[in-house]
Amino acid sequence: MGKETPSLTIVAEPRLERGSRAVRRIRLAGWLPCIVYNAEGQSKPIKINRHTFENLVQHHGRRNLIVDLEVGGEPLRKAILRDVQVDRTRDFPTHVDFMEISMTRKIRVSVQIDLVGEPVGVTQQDGVLEHLHRTVEVECLPADIVKSFQIDVGPMKLGDTLFVRDLKVDPKLTILTPLDIPIASVLIPRMEEEVTPEEGAAEPEVIGEVKEGEEGEAAAAEGEKAEGKEKAVPGAKPGAKVAPGAKPGAKATAAPGGKPAAGKEKAPEGKAPEKKGGKK
Repeated sequence: MGKETPSLTIVAEPRLERGSRAVRRIRLAGWLPCIVYNAEGQSKPIKINRHTFENLVQHHGRRNLIVDLEVGGEPLRKAILRDVQVDRTRDFPTHVDFMEISMTRKIRVSVQIDLVGEPVGVTQQDGVLEHLHRTVEVECLPADIVKSFQIDVGPMKLGDTLFVRDLKVDPKLTILTPLDIPIASVLIPRMEEEVTPEEGAAEPEVIGEVKEGEEGEAAAAEGEKAEGKEKAVPGAKPGAKVAPGAKPGAKATAAPGGKPAAGKEKAPEGKAPEKKGGKK
């Protein structure tokens, strides 16, 4: 079954101020700008005491709140709270919409679903209760509006589900929400699988990391490169060695014990060169 919605009286005044600046001034004065809509869609601007409205909402809530509006000494008019705009930074209401209602005409409202109790599937079977659908749409007379529906989830076991058709509703109310929509379920908790590395899988190589043994090999390779790199001498033939202390540009000398170049042999000292074809 449900909890009945209370009816309260709010004293209001006609609001003649229009425009953002005028509305800002009445807010600073402690008033809350409102609009009342009737069944024909016509609207009437009013203002109510903001502190009174905040206390009313704090004790009775906003959902399906039916009030008696007393505007400037006029006869009371029944209205239901439809919308509240809130300043999120300072957390107080800035504007309210009311809808006039007739106590003899049915209206459509949204009714909250409250879960009562603790399921057996949670306390004894380590399940998890999930609240899947939190409101249902109903049609009824204003006097029959309920603030919420309560449903007992205590007997629910692991794997059980409650649907909209399981709600206990007064025959005066007509449920418009499809009856096969689930409201709550007791489910098996999801276990997160741990990913373990496969045996024999190679570990990722860290860029810039030098493995053991590679450091010495790298140093030796650098040394060989340094020895093989000698300064090139201008004019020297490739492969010729430069004598220690030789100046740049000096010609390469033959190695000790080497033969002189062909065609440029010198005669031995003390012997005259032989003349070919000469007479004694």
